[in-house]
Amino acid sequence: MSATGHPTASAPPASELAGRLRESDFVRLVGATTADGLAGCGVLARTLDALECPFQVTLARLATDAARATDADLTVAVGRADATADLTVPGVERPASETVVDAAEAAGAHLDDDTLALALAGAVSTGASEALAERASEAGVERRPGVAVPGRDLADGLAHSTLVHAPFSGDREAAAAFLADHGFPTDATDLNDEGRRRLASLVAVEAVGDDEVPPRGGEAVERALRSFAGGPVGTVGGYADVLAAVARERPGTGVAAVLGHDVFGDAVAAWRDHAGRAHGTLRTADAGRYDGLFVVRADDAPVDTVARLAHAYRSPEPVTLAATDGRAAVVADGRELDATMRAAAGTVSGTAEATGTVGRARFDGPAADFVTAFREAQP
Repeated sequence: MSATGHPTASAPPASELAGRLRESDFVRLVGATTADGLAGCGVLARTLDALECPFQVTLARLATDAARATDADLTVAVGRADATADLTVPGVERPASETVVDAAEAAGAHLDDDTLALALAGAVSTGASEALAERASEAGVERRPGVAVPGRDLADGLAHSTLVHAPFSGDREAAAAFLADHGFPTDATDLNDEGRRRLASLVAVEAVGDDEVPPRGGEAVERALRSFAGGPVGTVGGYADVLAAVARERPGTGVAAVLGHDVFGDAVAAWRDHAGRAHGTLRTADAGRYDGLFVVRADDAPVDTVARLAHAYRSPEPVTLAATDGRAAVVADGRELDATMRAAAGTVSGTAEATGTVGRARFDGPAADFVTAFREAQP
């Protein structure tokens, strides 16, 4: 297997994407296994449905994982650069979900509240989207104080959120004890605005109050606070968290969810399992610090989520690598990773790609081999 990767590409203008969608007889959407990639595919699929254009949706962790045998006359890559696609919406300069909303409107599709919540969930998973946030507010989707968790069960939501890593993360009983110790109910609907604000403040302190948490943890925890209300699980931030997990654990269920099918019970179950494994890995895995690099190695870990959480809440270095045998993921501060990922993967006969400052790889062999290759490939 050879290393592959593609330079970061820019998304086409909304008018061009809309025009190609209207002109097509069959469209294939190939999304990255991220909340932004999945949500972007969902918005485009709903647009194509409104245009009465047949479509197919595929999610793939690496672009090379997506089978290309299809009768589609237009292939759109969402959430990553892909040189084999006709059009690419990489989600680097701006969230892919935001770009496809513009294209949907340019194509004449009506964006209902559910579709807007879906797009906003994809966008906020990348950090922020002021444009979509403003449009959501204008549509009556309100931001409110509190913690962005899916559903009403606060203990379950806090324990399994992958937006934060705190002492109670991965342990529902510990989360329930945290709530009880501070006088909070376990049902989110029993909290008023003052209670939500106090809970948000306490969760932030739990997540970033330790001196060992890097400064970037303060920015990361903001994604879990003051979420928009709405979407199928109650909060847009919680929606984004579920989408990110189900895209990686059960992509077929994820696609069904964004197409509007009633599968959120299964999606939330996948999120709960994914989060438990990720938080457990951070607590038990071997970690090492090198010059400019923090490494987490574990058995059969959800490396993409582990790398993101470790980078936000554990890593003192500008680059964080999570690796298990055969798979790895990397997150960096403000540095394009494509060349480094491809070079490291090539050393171990693997395949890699990066979307801006986030990279992922697949290879045959132990985690230690990729760690060594990545260290040697770093500039």
